[in-house]
Amino acid sequence: MSTTAITIEEYLKTAYRPDCDYVDGEVQERNLGEYDHARLQLAIAAYFFIRRKEWGISVVPEQRVQVSPTRFRIPDVCVVLGEPKEQIFRTPPFICVEILSSEDRLSRVTERLDDYVEFGVPYIFLLDPESRKAWRYTKGTLAGVPQLRTENPEMVVPLEELFA
Repeated sequence: MSTTAITIEEYLKTAYRPDCDYVDGEVQERNLGEYDHARLQLAIAAYFFIRRKEWGISVVPEQRVQVSPTRFRIPDVCVVLGEPKEQIFRTPPFICVEILSSEDRLSRVTERLDDYVEFGVPYIFLLDPESRKAWRYTKGTLAGVPQLRTENPEMVVPLEELFA
């Protein structure tokens, strides 16, 4: 995984394909491009998108989220309550979903998830397309879950529908 040092201003003016995280002055590539990852990302986004009016949400894949003054993360899928008011999210999404790729390292993934916790994201989910498992993340803890579930509003996403 390569990194490049640049300023925040340069990062925000540059279009990356695919988009990259920005962490304390470094542009960090994300592990993407595998079919299992892309298919699962689409399944999650579609599941939420189809229910957006019923649940009063907006779903956005690969959205820039400024989690701190010097960090921007690109979750695989974000869900916000209502309609987003920002082009770059500077308020915490309701849900951030990360999908493991074969090259991901747990230390890098948990750093990303910790950024979401510290930013105030209420629901953080990690999914593994290979094992077909999901976890809810809270500071320092990954807890296996049989479905993606939130409260206020209540949303339930059955894993069997995502991994079908």
